[in-house]
Amino acid sequence: MNVESSLIEAHIFRIVNDRMEFLLLKRAEYEKYPGIWQMVTGSIEDNEKAFEAALREINEETGLTPLNFWVVPNINSFYWAEKDVVSTIPVFAALVQPDANVLISEEHSMFKWVDKNEALSLLAWPGQHRSVEIIHDYFIQKKYFLNFVEINIR
Repeated sequence: MNVESSLIEAHIFRIVNDRMEFLLLKRAEYEKYPGIWQMVTGSIEDNEKAFEAALREINEETGLTPLNFWVVPNINSFYWAEKDVVSTIPVFAALVQPDANVLISEEHSMFKWVDKNEALSLLAWPGQHRSVEIIHDYFIQKKYFLNFVEINIR
């Protein structure tokens, strides 16, 4: 068994009236894990850095361009039985304009902006819940000891 990192997770959020809202996407019925709610996810292409893959996937899946972009101090993981590997997944956070126009890809059937509690109730896996909690704590609870690293995308 090997360990690999070939996927990314990117949480898009906006601030509206001092409230944080997360963008969740509902998987299309013909996709793997049909009908689940998720953040932006995707594969890292050859010769692509993880953060570059996250920015590309954000654009492909939502049509959005972040104002700011951070590395979340959390790594998700799961066992991928078909490949017999443990997959480690870097997590990113992307701030967008409050009035940003979301254009979902064919991978998803719908989207919605939700608060932290609704995000926690809709997301399927504990690692995703942890990422939402960490992002919320950092930006809303001002727990700066979490030490998010901002990636310059300008």
